[in-house]
Amino acid sequence: MGGIPFYLNAIKAGKSVHQIIDEFKPLYYSLFKNAENHLDIVKELVKHHYGVDRKQLSEKTKTPKGGTFSRTLDNLINCGFIMIVPSFGKKSKNTIYKVVDFYSFFFLKFIDGNTSSRKNVWQSLSNSDHFNAWSGYAYENICLTHLNAIHHSLGISGVYTKVNSWNFPGNEEMPGAQVDMVIERNDGIIHLCEAKFTTNEFIISKEYAASLRQKRAIFQYVTQTKKAVVTTLLTTYPDIQNKYYKEELHTEVSMDVFFEG
Repeated sequence: MGGIPFYLNAIKAGKSVHQIIDEFKPLYYSLFKNAENHLDIVKELVKHHYGVDRKQLSEKTKTPKGGTFSRTLDNLINCGFIMIVPSFGKKSKNTIYKVVDFYSFFFLKFIDGNTSSRKNVWQSLSNSDHFNAWSGYAYENICLTHLNAIHHSLGISGVYTKVNSWNFPGNEEMPGAQVDMVIERNDGIIHLCEAKFTTNEFIISKEYAASLRQKRAIFQYVTQTKKAVVTTLLTTYPDIQNKYYKEELHTEVSMDVFFEG
């Protein structure tokens, strides 16, 4: 639910797991003055997996884009609750904000508003499609918080890069496409990173390889980039290297590298 050892220091002996999990609001109020502003922003961002830009966030939270709004965003960024992900090929005003605090994401997705008194509620939730989808989202955020390890694994630690997200809504000419992590290298290569959460080795099917190829083609056409565009898979377990893997994937980074050193 969290993955941040610091939170373990706040656990008090004698409290149940449910009591500990319910410490969500006290966490924010202990850190921030006028914490309701911070909570409103985080709650809104959790609704949007792919993130929200500054203008949309201001409108959705009904918060004027003034000094208070800016300070609240800065507080959340500096404390590691949210992060900025620039949009590929767009101006800085289109920067995307995303929640990357795993405990906040977990609480707002599964605990907040769930007041059921039935036994084994968490066991039921953990076996649901909703939980499986959340696991994928959480893994994408894990990747975003381990960029140095990803660069090291790709052998590009010494290369200047820009990390962005990219979204094309689609039109009459072609379907939409979304890339959560685009690593643009200064040496003429762009990695379209596809995060894939699995509980065992992943096997790339013919259909999945075709979807990756289509996404790459749409990206090249829409952005009109002159750089070489390749697909990189970010996995929890190493892939089985079948013919489709070898045809479509340029590189792969498995989660093991996040915990080396």
